[in-house]
Amino acid sequence: MACTSLSKSALPLLQSRKPKNPSAPLLHLLLPKSSHSPIFGLKLSSPKFSLPTISSPRTPICAKVSKGDVPPNFNLKDQNGKNVSLSNYKGKPVVVYFYPADETPGCTKQACAFRDSYEKFKKAGAEVVGISGDDPSSHKAFASKYKLPFTLLSDEGNKVRKQWGVPSDLFGTLPGRETYVIDKKGKVQLVYNNQFQPEKHVDETLKLLQSL
Repeated sequence: MACTSLSKSALPLLQSRKPKNPSAPLLHLLLPKSSHSPIFGLKLSSPKFSLPTISSPRTPICAKVSKGDVPPNFNLKDQNGKNVSLSNYKGKPVVVYFYPADETPGCTKQACAFRDSYEKFKKAGAEVVGISGDDPSSHKAFASKYKLPFTLLSDEGNKVRKQWGVPSDLFGTLPGRETYVIDKKGKVQLVYNNQFQPEKHVDETLKLLQSL
């Protein structure tokens, strides 16, 4: 039987025909040359960060918490290492907002907007609780730096985020920014999702609270 062999000089031609990573163009558009991302909720630890290919599956999430639902309870550590449960707020309205990460531009704007309107929330009898995957020490530094008067909870591993069904953005690489208003009876009265207008979460929640 005849056998055909390829010369070494032909190998680079074959290797050059390998398909390119389909996410490369998207990566070029979204990520800058430095490690500081312009995306509001995305915090990069290294410029070598890369997005998964378009065909990569998203992280599975549970059924989404919707208006009229009683959301799953949680028990998480706050910025001082104290355990806090959703059931602690029973009998009063509570605003629970999930955000991507401490010290990112959008999350800082959102936190400061809640801080600046905090007296309005107190007047409405409501508590404000922020939740992200950062650890308690990160929350403590974040709260101290921006003088945040409300509770920040550490959802390490994003377990509560998944239980509540908070959707992700950018092909599952960016944790979602979603806010819930829960009434005195423990039922959800508002679900507001807006990744790129973080300050608008404050306007929408206050509008709802003032109508209760």
